[in-house]
Amino acid sequence: MSLLNTMKNQTHKKSKMKTDIRKLLNERILILDGAMGTMIQRHNLQEADYRGERFKDFHKDIKGNNDLLCLTQPQIIKDIHRKYFEAGSDIVETNTFNAQQVSMEDYDMQHLSREINLEAAKIAREAADEYTALTPDKPRFVAGAIGPMNRTLSLSPDVNKPEFRTVVFDQVKNAYLEQAIALIEGGVDLILIETIFDTLNCKAAIYACMEAFEIMNKELPIMISGTITDASGRTLSGQTIEAFYLSVRHANPISVGINCALGAQQMRPYIEALSNMAECYVSCYPNAGLPNEFGEYDESPAAMGSQVKDFLESGFINIIGGCCGTTPDHIAEIARLAANYQPRPLILIEENN
Repeated sequence: MSLLNTMKNQTHKKSKMKTDIRKLLNERILILDGAMGTMIQRHNLQEADYRGERFKDFHKDIKGNNDLLCLTQPQIIKDIHRKYFEAGSDIVETNTFNAQQVSMEDYDMQHLSREINLEAAKIAREAADEYTALTPDKPRFVAGAIGPMNRTLSLSPDVNKPEFRTVVFDQVKNAYLEQAIALIEGGVDLILIETIFDTLNCKAAIYACMEAFEIMNKELPIMISGTITDASGRTLSGQTIEAFYLSVRHANPISVGINCALGAQQMRPYIEALSNMAECYVSCYPNAGLPNEFGEYDESPAAMGSQVKDFLESGFINIIGGCCGTTPDHIAEIARLAANYQPRPLILIEENN
């Protein structure tokens, strides 16, 4: 409770969201950024690069902790945001996919979670404001990225003990709460709860966001994006895309969508089903195809664009971007295509009494 009381008393600098993103969503298809990890990999960073001067004597290997780069290599992260804005993105995600205490325990860096989220939001905010100033008629937005966490509330890691859990709901909620508060304080425009494969984790994140809005006296739009893990058409916790939407609809999200795990071609039936039932805007950011035998993504911008074009022509989409394997070149091609199509109109589903 002392941590929450401290946060309640901190002064909050409100982000300047000059243009209502809902207005833009009614006018055109908005472009989300592409993969952060793919772009970081291009820098071929080594252990010393991740450590920087501040963590040069840290007791544990930290290479691969990409969120930490917001503290040790902030210029790299900012340049990646800039590249995506240059490619046509309207929205970039903060580099905070794993930046909550539960996941950061892998590196014994859970004490840095708040600082990482705060700095990540500031870095993205600076890049967004820079590009908005260059083209005021095309405002840029920052989505605070909240990932799925490396532990699940619905599934046991031990097949012989199906009742066993490594975390409880309050632990997950509180980790997300600290993250959400720091993202809001850093100046994000939206919260993106993404790559959700366990809906109970998503509900903990939603609950955390609602509590964070109350603490910070500031409410932001929430985007929610689930993950269909394979050809079964279900999330890892067993839900169809229709069931997933109905499970999170109570949060009144600005958008619900699908990302990761699949390429655009494999996502088509699920994004169509979601488009036919969602009463909010619909987002989609596929991988650059399926990974090859080395875990790499080979789908070119042109190939991915031809598949995304089908979504655009079919009127499924309000927000489109890229996930694993995508680069600014992929986003530039998607942005070029999306400019020729109208966004999916909002629909109202009448419920049967």
